[in-house]
Amino acid sequence: MTSILPTHGSSFYDGSRRGKQGPTLLRRMFRFPQMDFEFALWQMGYLLISPKRVYRNIYYHKQTKNRWSRDDPAFILLQILLLLVSAVVWSLVYNLSIYGTIKTILSMILVEFLLIGSVISTFTWYITNKFLTQNINSYAVAQKVEWAYAFDVHCNSFLPVYIILYVVQLFFLPLLLKDNWISLFIGNAMYCISLIWYMVGTFLGFNALPFLVHTELLLYPIALCIALFIASLFGFNISQYILQYYFQ
Repeated sequence: MTSILPTHGSSFYDGSRRGKQGPTLLRRMFRFPQMDFEFALWQMGYLLISPKRVYRNIYYHKQTKNRWSRDDPAFILLQILLLLVSAVVWSLVYNLSIYGTIKTILSMILVEFLLIGSVISTFTWYITNKFLTQNINSYAVAQKVEWAYAFDVHCNSFLPVYIILYVVQLFFLPLLLKDNWISLFIGNAMYCISLIWYMVGTFLGFNALPFLVHTELLLYPIALCIALFIASLFGFNISQYILQYYFQ
C-alpha cells in the first residue's frame, strides 16, 4: 500500500472532486459490459460468511482508485434485481393486482433500500465525520468518510437483511401467520437478528477505515434491539404487523 494519507481530492465532498464520483457511478450504471458482476457476486458471498475479507479489499481499492467507495454499480444493480424478484414473488403469494405489484416493487426498492438507506448513510456519514475521525498527523490533510462509502456500508449490511426478511421469511410465512407464541417468537427473532446483523455489518464497514476511532459505539444500539425483542415477546408480533401493513 502506498499511503493512506489523502490528497485534497480524496474526500467525497472536496471541492476538486465534488460531483465527479457520483456522476461517474451514474454514468457506469448503464454500461453493463464494464461492470464486474463476478466480483460483485464474490462480495455478496463473503459478506455472508466472512465480511472482514470484503473490507480488507478496500485498501487495494483506495490504493488504485484513491477512494474508499465503489466506482462499479454492479453490486447495487444486483441488489435492486434481487429486490425486484422478491417483490414480484411476494406479490404473487398475496395475489396482488398489477397496481399492487408495482407499488410493492417501488416500496421495496425506492423506499426501503434507497430512501431509508440514504437516510441511514447520511446519519452514519455525519456521525463518523463529526465524532469518530482522528487526525494522527497534524500536518496531514484530514481524512473524511465519503458519503458514497457510507452508502456502500449500507448496501453491504442490507444483504443479510434481504436474505432473512425478503427470502427466509417468505418460506416461513405459513407458520408466521398463525396466532401462537412460537409464531411470534420466530417472526420477531427474524427481525431482531436481521437488525443486529445490519448493525454489526455497519460497524465492520466503518471499523475498516484506519482514521476512525471508537467505532464500537456503532454497536451500542444492539442492546436496545435486544431489549425491544424481549419486550415484544409479551404479545406484539412484528412480522404479522408488517405483513398486514404491506399486503392487507
